[in-house]
Amino acid sequence: MIKIDYSNVMSEKLGEREGILVQEIEAYRQIILDLHKEIYNRKDKDFYFMNLPFQDISKIKETARKIKENFDCFVVVGIGGSALGNQTVQDAVNGLDYNLKNFPKFYVLDNVDPEKFALVMDQIDVRKTIFNVITKSGSTVETVANFLIVLDMLKTVIGDNWKRHIIITTDPEKGFLRKFANQEGIESFDIPPNLGGRFSVLSNVGLLSAAVCGIDIDELLEGAKYGYQLCEKSIDPFGNPAYLIGLIHYIANVKKGKTISVMMAYSERLSSFVNWYRQLWAESLGKEGLGQTPVKSIGSIDQHSQIQLYIDGPKDKIVTFLNIEESFRDFEITGDIPTDLEYLKGKTLKQILDIELEGTKAALVKAKVPNLTITLDKPSPFNIGLLIYLYEMATGFSGLLYKVNPFDQPAVEEGKNFAYGLMGRKGYEEKLNEYKNLSKITHLLEI
Repeated sequence: MIKIDYSNVMSEKLGEREGILVQEIEAYRQIILDLHKEIYNRKDKDFYFMNLPFQDISKIKETARKIKENFDCFVVVGIGGSALGNQTVQDAVNGLDYNLKNFPKFYVLDNVDPEKFALVMDQIDVRKTIFNVITKSGSTVETVANFLIVLDMLKTVIGDNWKRHIIITTDPEKGFLRKFANQEGIESFDIPPNLGGRFSVLSNVGLLSAAVCGIDIDELLEGAKYGYQLCEKSIDPFGNPAYLIGLIHYIANVKKGKTISVMMAYSERLSSFVNWYRQLWAESLGKEGLGQTPVKSIGSIDQHSQIQLYIDGPKDKIVTFLNIEESFRDFEITGDIPTDLEYLKGKTLKQILDIELEGTKAALVKAKVPNLTITLDKPSPFNIGLLIYLYEMATGFSGLLYKVNPFDQPAVEEGKNFAYGLMGRKGYEEKLNEYKNLSKITHLLEI
């Protein structure tokens, strides 16, 4: 079960200047009806993620079974949408201590920072490891660079059997990795051509690693399916959770000046979900001078760093709290307690964390800072699948409200093109020349 408490974004709590009037939401009913029709007309096109709850996952489950029987470690080699979702599902469902007591152990190579690469490689034995290389384009520089080093290691250490240590997940027809997989006879999975990378966690991209690590992917998709059904049957902005989340943030942005969307998780299991959300919200909606800047925050840690700014700084933020009711482990404060600290006696760490959340919410309301709270009764695969689907739908819906394409990323491509020019890739000579003009150092302080 998931609850969305949006009391603290409404005008009854915050006043009309900072809060949202019921009438302001009601005013979008006809727009929602029109966008609802458009979304479902496009579900086999760019809204393709809507089909994922209904896919056949038999091959994924069979491959996962074989991996668990034959390997000690599973490493995802990917970046962005090809890695963040995998980590999100893993941390949320299995917890942060999974690798301490379970096999296959799970790792992600998602950067070309050599220190991080070394950290992962130092913890595994490549002879007992399988690498899932994930990139839709088949040419993402960071992923391909890491893969080439891994490939050389496998050939050196394993010899002729190196191919059984690689699974490739990429476009069904295009790109270097698809060509490589076909030529070498390497096991592979397709990423549907109409599916955007940051919307792909509930596809082959994220489901294989989840299944390998013992997560019930049938239940994960059941949660997403329930999200589909909730969103399909209701165009009522107060009854459709995805539209509600999207519309609240849109109105807060364009009418109340809330240009920053803070997501603050009061469970470290959901820390990776916030990372996933940052990409989803920023890359989908940050276009043509529009959108909100997503900011990650962790409770109660950031009560001691960021909350000062949120309460006493510019009134340009809307905060979403994430919380989990059930904690699998907890610790009670017992024993001899100093008199000054007797108020803590008998309380558990989870109780204190929940109290800290309530105090923070009250402080924000007092300061007229809009905030909503999303609470999961437990971090089950069903709830995580549901939460992922709702935020994907909220993001796609918001893109249509802003009248931008939520499924492209032209600014990201520009940075990649400059990088290709710098690395000497053929066809990018003009980008190299443009880079040289843009990167001239005109002011420098050396210390």
